[in-house]
Amino acid sequence: MNTKGMNRTIEEPESSVRFFEGEKRLVLTGLLGFLLAGVCAVWVALYGGPVSPDGNISKAFSFNAALGIFLLSTAAIAPFSAMRARGRAFFRWSYILLALYSYFAETVQNFRGVNPRFVKEGTLYDEIIGNIFALVALLLVLYYLFFAIQFFRKKAYLRRPALVVGIRYAMIAVMLSFMAGIWISVNNGRTVGIHGNIIVLHGLGFHALQALPLVAWLSDRTSFSKGARTKWIHLTGIAYVLGLIALGWQTYLGRGIFEWSTLSFLICACFLISLAAGAQVLRKPTDPNGVPRSL
Repeated sequence: MNTKGMNRTIEEPESSVRFFEGEKRLVLTGLLGFLLAGVCAVWVALYGGPVSPDGNISKAFSFNAALGIFLLSTAAIAPFSAMRARGRAFFRWSYILLALYSYFAETVQNFRGVNPRFVKEGTLYDEIIGNIFALVALLLVLYYLFFAIQFFRKKAYLRRPALVVGIRYAMIAVMLSFMAGIWISVNNGRTVGIHGNIIVLHGLGFHALQALPLVAWLSDRTSFSKGARTKWIHLTGIAYVLGLIALGWQTYLGRGIFEWSTLSFLICACFLISLAAGAQVLRKPTDPNGVPRSL
């Protein structure tokens, strides 16, 4: 009886953790990305995307929207990382500052007709902005690696086991996406071979940050047994990550995602399995108690 009481005391503060809790500033920074994307969308609708000599407002639109989604997704799961207040503050403010610079470089430079990543015949100012942007991109990866590691600690797992397992797979996918981003920089562009496009791998990796935690969160609220919830979360995550790895290899070979090959079949199979596993969770009735269950 005393043991149950002790467990209840430990679990109550953990179950009180909510999405976005304590991350108002990071959320606002993410919403800024949508605002800037909206401005870019209006410009493209009125004047078109290209800006002479080497800018493109369409790229600024997609970048700002993508970074905004990424920041909002990060803000949603940050409370479950089990980081101490000081660690979360360090990560939060570091990412806010890095994101603000990224918005500035991507938006302003494209409006000036300059590619912020690959400057061609730009001024000294443009070269400086581009070099700082490259450093910022590297720091975004390193700080997020620090953030991702927190979800592999036992303390994070004990807070919300099912959800954190899903987040762990998402973190692996995000790291693959960051590697694809570095690949784009080293490759001086997104194209590999005749049909390979690294940006597909880059984008799908980041979308795991929305898809996999969502499946885990939904499974945590269903009437699935403990073993079944574990199975569906792992199946969804493993299939998604394997799909990304196969897609990366397909891209490395210079082949397009729709080019017929054994790898293309494997990529489709992996993502279909991941999608089907997630759909299976949606079909299961919600736990009548309406509260998350632990694995």
